[in-house]
Amino acid sequence: MSVWNPENVVDVAESVGIASLHRDVAEHLARDVEFRLSQVLEEALKFMRHSKRTALTTQDVSQALRLLDVEPLYGYESTRPLRFGEASIGPGQPLFYVEDEEVDFEKLINAPLPKVPREISFTAHWLAVEGVQPSIPQNPTQADQRNQELAAKGSGANSTLAAVSGNDNVSVKPLVKHVLSKELQLYFERICSAILDESNEEYRSAAFTSLRTDPGLHQLIPYFVQFVADKVTHNLKSFFILHQSLQLTAALLDNPGLYIAPYVPSIVPSVLTCLIGKHLGSSSADGPSRHFELRDYASTLLASIARKHGASSSTLRPRIARSCLKHFLDSHKPFGTHYGAVLGLTSIAGAGGVRSLILPNLKTYDLHLRDGIKDEARREQAEYIVLAIMRALEALEQDAVGSMQNGHPEGDALRERLVEAAGEVVGTRVFESGRSGLVNAVLEKDLAV
Repeated sequence: MSVWNPENVVDVAESVGIASLHRDVAEHLARDVEFRLSQVLEEALKFMRHSKRTALTTQDVSQALRLLDVEPLYGYESTRPLRFGEASIGPGQPLFYVEDEEVDFEKLINAPLPKVPREISFTAHWLAVEGVQPSIPQNPTQADQRNQELAAKGSGANSTLAAVSGNDNVSVKPLVKHVLSKELQLYFERICSAILDESNEEYRSAAFTSLRTDPGLHQLIPYFVQFVADKVTHNLKSFFILHQSLQLTAALLDNPGLYIAPYVPSIVPSVLTCLIGKHLGSSSADGPSRHFELRDYASTLLASIARKHGASSSTLRPRIARSCLKHFLDSHKPFGTHYGAVLGLTSIAGAGGVRSLILPNLKTYDLHLRDGIKDEARREQAEYIVLAIMRALEALEQDAVGSMQNGHPEGDALRERLVEAAGEVVGTRVFESGRSGLVNAVLEKDLAV
């Protein structure tokens, strides 16, 4: 039961064109309105107490709305206290309103007139005298001139305006010139052409070997990162280019003479795309299941990045895990995306992440998984998901508290408990495996994550 009258919700719904609003919906909305009002009032009272006042003002409410990221009220910013009147619209239904202030026309007419605004005037000054700019207040100072010289000029100075005007391809000269020797430019071109040469495997191997061992590639790191990002973004249908881009990234990460940590935030999106991308490769040319190999490789590379550079960025692992969990719980995504998300969560979060992020959601995911297994066209890809989940549960088995069954039932009772914990498909697979350690890990509830 809500203190806020559900009939008010019905009236508002009818005013916006919703003629038939269910009674339960109106009551739920009324309770929500009551909660929101109490939240605003609590924040407004905090502003009142911090202002050392005992009377709540409209400014306190406006500040509370602004704090809660709600559009503030308009028209009630007066410092004078508001006077509320009461009108009855029925038995037990009072209506409160703000009383309008009565204006005395005689006082208004006899009030002094406001000051007359100043007339428009023009002044003249010398911008320059014989090429020399005089130091007067109307002219810009030397500091302003220096800042103007450093600012980007031309139609490409503002990327948004340039795009609107159709000049988004205009190149803007950077403030700091990046000097790159002709040798490095030639090396970059040769490496990029080598790794994309599908006909010469020896040429590609030599390029990757050079990237793994050459210590003098610091200046080329941002160019290689941008190259990988461009190729992944524009070639999602080409399995070969995606795989070569991941290999290039792995070669840079394996080079002990390069400092990659500042570029990790730019590298991770490309690897994540190859892990949880919606459609990777061409099913007609590469086959319907080849993209799973690419996702396996991307998960291994992502785990390597997290292991090497997770200490330098405290938010790296949580951001990757959050992105993978979001795609895993999205039933509109294909099974390939779910497969990559499970691999990513397993490699990034480990056994603790599997227990806290994957295992609690298996019961909900089971309905979607069963539909895929029943569908002949999607059964193969659904089986890949089951294999990925079983691999994730094996990580739980290795990290379990004990390998003995701690009082678990047997037979159909055990199967029912596994189905209750992990869903029908996964629970049945765990039961059929006959591995007591895996069963114990799935049913373990008291493991400290």
